[in-house]
Amino acid sequence: MIEGFTALYIFMLAAFTGYEVIARVPVILHTPLMSGSNFVHGIVLVGAMVALGHADSNLERWIGFFGVLLASMNAVGGYVVTERMLEMFKSSKGDR
Repeated sequence: MIEGFTALYIFMLAAFTGYEVIARVPVILHTPLMSGSNFVHGIVLVGAMVALGHADSNLERWIGFFGVLLASMNAVGGYVVTERMLEMFKSSKGDR
């Protein structure tokens, strides 16, 4: 397993890199970018479930449960935003 400081370093590096990449995306592309990355949310959810499955102590179980909860909310939120975005492109011919 990865030691504490190495894991923290990798997490901080990933967070900084993610922030820099997303900060440079034009505002008009944020919603399509989010809908296109929904598969990543599913991978994060699977990773959180695997981490929860390997938890030994109660603290690890609570952190794993919290990770699964946040990953689930992130995935569902991504699909809700995608659905709302697709609704904007539907034809309104039936409303006339």
